Amino acid sequence: MDLVMTLVTGGLIGWLASLLMRTDGQMGMLANILVGIVGSILGNWLAGVLGIAVAGSPARWLVGLLGAMLLLGLLRALGGMRAARA
Repeated sequence: MDLVMTLVTGGLIGWLASLLMRTDGQMGMLANILVGIVGSILGNWLAGVLGIAVAGSPARWLVGLLGAMLLLGLLRALGGMRAARA
């Protein structure tokens, strides 16, 4: 059950991040899940390094979303993807 929740949560966070970063048209479901999971790990790790306490579910979702957006920004900066045109 934990794996299913991780995949669903990762997919949702990755999808939201891709919408906010305007990369949604370039990413499929699997990419959204991976970006969400890796971005959440990145965000929570970075929060710990910066000494930011992340307690509670809403805070973890927000940090995960910010981490996923950071990951997408890094991928864009490295030439992995472009912003979608509005």
